[in-house]
Amino acid sequence: MADVGGRARAPKMATMAAGVALHLHLQGDAAGRRISGEAAQVLLLGLLLLLLVKAIRVHKIGGPEVLTWEEVEIGEPSEGEIRIKNKAIGVNYVDIYYRTGLHQEPLPFVPGKEAVGVVSAVGPGVTGIEVGDVVGYADTPMGTYTEEQIIPATLAIPIPPSVDHITAASVLLKGMTTYVLVKQAFKIQAGHTVLVHAAAGGVGSLLCQWGNALGATVIGTVSTQEKAIQAAEDGCHHVIIYTEEDFVAQVAEITSRKGVHVVYDAVGKDTFKGSMECLMPRGCMISYGQCSGRPDPVPVSDLASKSLILGRPGMRHYTATRDELLHAAGEVFAGVAAGVLRVRVNHVYPLHEAARAHVDLEARRTSGSVVLLPAMPAADS
Repeated sequence: MADVGGRARAPKMATMAAGVALHLHLQGDAAGRRISGEAAQVLLLGLLLLLLVKAIRVHKIGGPEVLTWEEVEIGEPSEGEIRIKNKAIGVNYVDIYYRTGLHQEPLPFVPGKEAVGVVSAVGPGVTGIEVGDVVGYADTPMGTYTEEQIIPATLAIPIPPSVDHITAASVLLKGMTTYVLVKQAFKIQAGHTVLVHAAAGGVGSLLCQWGNALGATVIGTVSTQEKAIQAAEDGCHHVIIYTEEDFVAQVAEITSRKGVHVVYDAVGKDTFKGSMECLMPRGCMISYGQCSGRPDPVPVSDLASKSLILGRPGMRHYTATRDELLHAAGEVFAGVAAGVLRVRVNHVYPLHEAARAHVDLEARRTSGSVVLLPAMPAADS
C-alpha cells in the first residue's frame, strides 16, 4: 500500500498505529488506565481508517483491466503541501500512455493528471490557501485518480466561484494545453489557416473554438458524422471525415493547394506524414500527442524543402513558474467566462469505473471531455 502523494508510508504508519493500540492495551494511557484488547483493536482500526482513501492504481503495464480500485494511504501534508479532497477528475489520453507504458512511471502508480477539489488540510508554511478553498491542479504531480491527494501548494490553482467542479476539471489541463498551442508554441493570428486533427476531442474542441475566436480559418478532421456536427458547432469552417475522405487531398482543395499555416496533430503515426504534406512553405507542424502510435522518424533535411518548423511542446515548460501557471489558467477561465471556450463534458463516469472510461476513450467512442467523479450525484427519485 502506497501513499497517494508518492511517499510509501503505509507499512510504517500501520506499524505505528498498531504500536499505539498495543501500548494502551498493555501499559495504559497517561492516567495508567488499560483498555481491553477489543477496544485496542477498535482504536487500531480507527487509526488506520483515518489514513486510507480509495484510488485507482496500476501494478503492471497493460490494458484498461490493469486499473484496479483499492485503498491507499493519504497521510498528512508536509511543509509547503496541501491535501485536496477531489470532487472531479479529468481524463486525458496521456493517462493511457502511462497505463500502456508509452510514457514511463515507476510501478505501482496512481494515474491521472487533472483534478479539482476542496482543500482538506494545509501543511506548515503554507500561506494564501485555507481549508475549504476550491483549487485545481494539472499535469504535475501525477496521481489524480484518487479520492484525496497531497500536492505542493505552489501547484494549486484557485478555481473561480463561477466555474463548477466538473467544468473546471474538464478544462484545466486541456485548456492550458490549448493556450500553449495557440498563443505560445505557434501564435495564431487573424487570416491564418489551421488544421486540427481529432477536432471533436477534448483539446481538439478547444483548439477549434480558440482558433476561430482568433480569426483563423479552421479545418478539422473527425471520424464520424456525429463528431463532424460538433466540430462545426465548435468553430470549424471545414470538417473532413477522415474515415471517408483523404484529408490531404481535401486540405489541398480547401486551400487551393496553398496549404495551411499550422497543423495541430494529436493522432501521431497515422496522420503525421500527411500533416506535413498539408503545410504551406514556412508552415509549422505541432505534434502534441500520438494516440495512434509514435510517428516514424523524420530526417531534419526533410524540413528543408518547404522551410518547415516542427515542434513537440509540453505544457509544463510553458507553466514552469507560479506566475506562468496562474497566467495560463487565467487565460482559460477568461475564455470560459467570455464564452470563447464552451466546455463539452459529454462523458461522466464514477471513479471506480475508470477502466470503462479508458475503453471508451481508446475506442474513439468519446467526444469533448471525459470526467471521473469520486462521488456520483444521487439519481433523482
